[in-house]
Amino acid sequence: MSTLQASAQAQLRQFVEQIERLEEEKKAIAADIRDKFAEAKGVGFDVKAMRKILQLRKKTAVERQEEEGVLEVYLHALGMLSELVDDDAAGSFVEAAE
Repeated sequence: MSTLQASAQAQLRQFVEQIERLEEEKKAIAADIRDKFAEAKGVGFDVKAMRKILQLRKKTAVERQEEEGVLEVYLHALGMLSELVDDDAAGSFVEAAE
C-alpha cells in the first residue's frame, strides 16, 4: 500500500475538515429553513404551496410553460384532464405563477 506525501496528507486533511464544517453549516441552515416553514404554518400559510412556489421561482417562464405542457399531456393521457379545458384555463396556472 502506498502512502501520501506529507504535503498531500495535509491537503487531504484540510479538504476533509472544510467539508465537515460545511456539512455542519448545511445542517444548521436546514434547521433554520424548517423553523421558517413552521413559523409560516403557525400564522396560517400552506407550507406545501410555499414549497411549490419556491420550486417555480427557480425556473424561467419558458421552463414552467414546458413543464405545464408536458403535465397537461400526461394528465390528458391518463384521463385526469377534461377535454373541455381550453388553452386559456390550462395556461392560467403558469401565468399566475410568474
